[in-house]
Amino acid sequence: MRISKISALVFGSCVLALAACGPSTSTYPEPSPTSDQSIPNPKPGEAEPKGGGLFGREGITLAGDDTRANSAATGGAAGGVGVNAFLWRATLDTISFMPLAKADPFGGVVLTDWYSPAQSPSERMKVSVYILDTKLRADALKVSIFRQTKQPTGNWEEAAVSPDTQIRIENAILNRARELRAGEQ
Repeated sequence: MRISKISALVFGSCVLALAACGPSTSTYPEPSPTSDQSIPNPKPGEAEPKGGGLFGREGITLAGDDTRANSAATGGAAGGVGVNAFLWRATLDTISFMPLAKADPFGGVVLTDWYSPAQSPSERMKVSVYILDTKLRADALKVSIFRQTKQPTGNWEEAAVSPDTQIRIENAILNRARELRAGEQ
């Protein structure tokens, strides 16, 4: 008895939902050509009126930076990637031997999963790369490296990372980005 009441309730809800999806009978008046809301057609030599969307044809810019206008100067930051495209591709190329955990091209974040080299299985590392700017500059890149060593108990324990390792990875990414940029010119 209880199942049939639930079935009837579900069936009734579905019927009401489908009935609500019927064709609309609402009509809206067309604006008259003499209305103040109409947009005049531009005359030859006159600038075309803005419009074409909520924020106009050019869209919206944040903090006075139009990435479409600056994309050529910034190494192609526009076009699907929210950060410098050369730094992004160079980062992925440089750390391609490590498994990726997260790659966000709009936020400029690349996180790897733990990686153990074949020659030292009792050691593992992971890398976090942050691309901070749309320009190809050394200070637009931040690399963090995490290293762990396996203890005799089987637990992983944090280990120190040489500062030279971080600098070498940053330099490898920057060099690869310069190569990519030189290849496109």
